[in-house]
Amino acid sequence: MWDSLRRRAGKASPDASEDGAGLGAREPTLQGKTTTVVRELSGGVSKLGRDAAEVRGLLEDTQKVVTSQAQAMQALGAELEQVRHAQDGINQSTNQTREAVERARTALSGVGDEVGEIVSTLRQVSDAASEITKIALQTRLVAFNASVEAKRAGEAGRGFGVVADAVKDLAAQVEASSKAIMGTVGTLDTRIESFSRELRADGSGGTGQSKIHQAFADVEVDVDLIAKSAQESQATTQLLAARSGELGVEIQQAMRKLDSAFACSDRFLRLSEQMIEQIASSGVEVEDSPYIQAVQGAAAEISSLLERAVAERKIDVAALFDEQYQPIAGTDPQQFTTRFTQLADQLFPQVQERVLTFSDKVVFCIAVDRNGYVATHNKRYCQPQRAGDTAWNTANSRYRRIFNDRTGLASARNQRPFLLQTYRRDMGGGNFVLLKEASAPVTVAGRHWGGVRLAFGF
Repeated sequence: MWDSLRRRAGKASPDASEDGAGLGAREPTLQGKTTTVVRELSGGVSKLGRDAAEVRGLLEDTQKVVTSQAQAMQALGAELEQVRHAQDGINQSTNQTREAVERARTALSGVGDEVGEIVSTLRQVSDAASEITKIALQTRLVAFNASVEAKRAGEAGRGFGVVADAVKDLAAQVEASSKAIMGTVGTLDTRIESFSRELRADGSGGTGQSKIHQAFADVEVDVDLIAKSAQESQATTQLLAARSGELGVEIQQAMRKLDSAFACSDRFLRLSEQMIEQIASSGVEVEDSPYIQAVQGAAAEISSLLERAVAERKIDVAALFDEQYQPIAGTDPQQFTTRFTQLADQLFPQVQERVLTFSDKVVFCIAVDRNGYVATHNKRYCQPQRAGDTAWNTANSRYRRIFNDRTGLASARNQRPFLLQTYRRDMGGGNFVLLKEASAPVTVAGRHWGGVRLAFGF
């Protein structure tokens, strides 16, 4: 059977003359004409299916881009909101800084007044010290006169002379201390007066501005610049947020249109597939017929192998229909095991690998359960995964995986004699290949277990 299928898969579609037996090549029969028309229609519909699959793939690519843009716009909106909050914080901080500078100015004015009071007090101290100096000077003169008179008194005035000399010396010390106080007070008065002028010289009334007030003025200028920049930035952010919102609306509209285009594309693709199936079911030998028959034969073999395994108690029905997929740790894309995985490794390759070789157009032949789970793939796609290399794994480690996309799930759950589909296969790393796929159901003990998928190129 497989040799016959190989010959038919590699053979060009017969021309009308082959169906014109009985009337010769010059006058084909009505059946021959019909067969020719059906074959030509099959080829045209096949090309339409290919174009529809291409269009759907392009729509998928566009949808991914638009979805990514929508996510980017959402992220941008969130970031702009954070920027707005930050700008509000800057505005609040600049206002607080202005208020703090004003309070500092007021405080400086109060300090200046206090310093003026200190200057006044120091001047009072200086005046008192001056008076003390004068009194000390007079005391020295009086003591000097008393000392002279004591010496004149002779022995009787000696004690008084000693006291007069002591008073004179004390008066001299008081005078020296008073002069020292006056000198220190004078220096301090000059410094404090200068400091007081610095504190009070705010530039009002035509007076020059002190360094302290100049520093505050510079701070105010810088704060104003910050506030102005923040306000300009806030205005720009608001415009950007508004434009971002408009773009977000446009992206949402584009996504809705893409969804509509997807629906039209799916209907168009499904219509072409149905037409191909009807043509293939008509009994006319078309280009897809060998692949349909091959997948039906493979499905029958898989069904027989599984029924025999159940009969021989290599597995029970519950384990064969197990849907508790156990994730394999550390795999990317995610791989799984079930209770029938080992049995599939033992039974399926003998069928899958043989069907894989009957035409050079065949890309893969796999048995899947009704949820699209592939326990064991063709050997070329059963390579152990490489850690951290998702693109390579996607292309080469396709076993132990669940393919529940539109095509995979339709093939897995199909219970008609066969199903034909056209689609783009994701090979990882942004690479795709356009394929046609024939599938047929696998049944065990009257229950639908899954299907066999046979993919081939155009």
